[in-house]
Amino acid sequence: MAQPLIEAERLKLVDALADGEWHSGEDLAAAEGISRAALAKRIEKLRDWGLDVEARQGLGYRLPQPLERLRPERIGAKLAFEVLTATDSTNTRLLESDPARDPQALLAEYQTAGRGRRGREWRSPFAANLYLSLAWSFPSWPATLSALPLAVGVICAQALQAQGAADIGLKWPNDLYARGRKLGGILIEHRGEAGGNCRVVIGIGINVSMSLQQAEGIAQPWIPLAELTAAPPSRNGLAAALLQRLAEGIARFEAQGFGAFAAEWAALDLANGRPVRVLQGEREYEGIGRGVDAQGALIVEALGQYQTLHSGEISLRLA
Repeated sequence: MAQPLIEAERLKLVDALADGEWHSGEDLAAAEGISRAALAKRIEKLRDWGLDVEARQGLGYRLPQPLERLRPERIGAKLAFEVLTATDSTNTRLLESDPARDPQALLAEYQTAGRGRRGREWRSPFAANLYLSLAWSFPSWPATLSALPLAVGVICAQALQAQGAADIGLKWPNDLYARGRKLGGILIEHRGEAGGNCRVVIGIGINVSMSLQQAEGIAQPWIPLAELTAAPPSRNGLAAALLQRLAEGIARFEAQGFGAFAAEWAALDLANGRPVRVLQGEREYEGIGRGVDAQGALIVEALGQYQTLHSGEISLRLA
């Protein structure tokens, strides 16, 4: 698909600023063949994408840190995938796509309506994080479909560890954590009827190098991948690793169910054997996490008994 001219112009300016160094407005305008006033308008459009473009008299413009755009040739996944500059939500776009093309993946540099579990906003500034969705069609409804978010969590955690990230853990049912703060999230949406075909769209958001300004307004503690690796993480390398592991892991889940991931989940489970707080509608109580069952439901020891909790409207807090 041909890239819109306005989008191409913005991306050219992004690439000029991607090194994180100062660039004079005069040089940038000359390179674009436009006036300084027109350049200032384009800079504002970059800020609309959530980019922190700094401006200083006598120095020009810069990004506060280097930026790495996603490049399909560097990702090189074996399954079909596409990289968009901007979209509302990669999950939404894949839910509307042709199932005949599954498995297929979609990545975006920027989302205007990224979302997490229970409709929460997922902050999606341009090229700061990783926004990825994978559509997969099962020929029949998997027996342990409710545990798929847990299996995907294991896949993501292992991909991050392979990229050099330390201290990765999983918070039931769909969050990646490190050092007590949220690193990423998983949102799975499905279509189909019990007993028939089942199509899932797996959305993954990973905080890679988001700045404090870009994260302004996020209420919960969060952490970028950049704090967990010895060298700055590569978004292209992470995208490639995730797509490869997802393709292999979902095929494994299809063939073997959650049982193939249960031990790996247990090793990463941040709630197992620890105090937790459960929010269930207007009800709130404390207990001890006791792992998950074969369907991926959370087991909590509370109020003198073991309770089995399914995700739905339940929220889990780690003490």
